[in-house]
Amino acid sequence: MKSRLFASIAVGAAIVLGTSGCAFITPQSTEIPYSPADGINVKNVAGAPLEIRNALVVADAEGTTGNLIAAVINMTDSSHTLTIQVGDGSSAVTETLHVQAHTVSSLGQNVDPLRLEGIDAKPGSTVPIYFQSGDADGALADVPVLGANDALYKGLVPTPLPTVTPEPTETPAG
Repeated sequence: MKSRLFASIAVGAAIVLGTSGCAFITPQSTEIPYSPADGINVKNVAGAPLEIRNALVVADAEGTTGNLIAAVINMTDSSHTLTIQVGDGSSAVTETLHVQAHTVSSLGQNVDPLRLEGIDAKPGSTVPIYFQSGDADGALADVPVLGANDALYKGLVPTPLPTVTPEPTETPAG
């Protein structure tokens, strides 16, 4: 009788451990960091005063011009400048953004989006962008490129720049 009770307890313990043992070694998906948005959060470099959240590029259909959209967060007591570089070498486009202390500058909302000319990034691809602030090293991020398919981004697609035609000048008769 005692052996039957012991066997029942052993079988019950084996079933409980067998069916719940995976939870002890399987990573919990709630512990895996991810960007819950269309853009990406740029890895914050130690010592960098500015944080970049939900960075994405909304490009035209050809992928030659895009608008950089992102939230730049300054939680420090002083203003800082963010340097943004797209591309390498002589074709690199470098822009700066000044961010006041204790503010969020949202490119595309309370600040105009940053227009990127001459990129080669069609919607659905990524474009490498280098972000640097303060004295810290910068961070290189593969920023996703989106198009006008989503109604949320229709107003953020770059429009062609107006062409300026020089006015004819009159030459004095002489």
